[in-house]
Amino acid sequence: MIRVVVADDQDAVRAGLVLILDGAPDVAVVGQAADGEEAVTLCERLRPDVALLDVRMPRLDGISATREIVAQDLADVLVLTTFDLDEYVFGALRAGAAGFLLKDTDADGLITAVRTVARGDGIIAPGVTRRLIGAFAAAAPATPAALRAAVDELTPREREVLACLGLGLSNQEIADRLAMAESTTKTHVSRILAKLALRSRVQAAILAQDLSFPPPPP
Repeated sequence: MIRVVVADDQDAVRAGLVLILDGAPDVAVVGQAADGEEAVTLCERLRPDVALLDVRMPRLDGISATREIVAQDLADVLVLTTFDLDEYVFGALRAGAAGFLLKDTDADGLITAVRTVARGDGIIAPGVTRRLIGAFAAAAPATPAALRAAVDELTPREREVLACLGLGLSNQEIADRLAMAESTTKTHVSRILAKLALRSRVQAAILAQDLSFPPPPP
């Protein structure tokens, strides 16, 4: 069962999200919050699999809450907002969010996104992911020398997986491309994030773009 904390300052919106998620057989909403501080507190207490956070909330906004939740490794974060603006997308990804969705996402799309994040994949529609990663990489400062040195210490297989992340591929797509099990892919991704001290696979993808990693052949 995927355990979820939902945070949105609008009661009606929050109730709707909870209704949709609780309707899925493999998802359970274990906590609800009306602001970012409450969301962080609930994640500290409940340790959910996924925290679904609105961007604009009182006391602590969704981006700041994401940063605290990710820094403490309390949950994977899926950011939900009505605003399709780069500043929010970039802020969420810089804070370590695993995914970004607009509030006009339909019920099936929301449930799929929660499932995707829970299994360790990032969730932004593939076309948007690749465009976003490229734009983020172009706007980001140059990769620090220490991080480049850490990349040099990756194994050849980890470098291939990192290159695939740079293409915006899911774990299953990477597994298919590199002819290995999805569970093995997850292990490689986890090791890459740990070795490079990155918070999310999307940050790893941005790094791969910045370093212009050549992708492995399909």
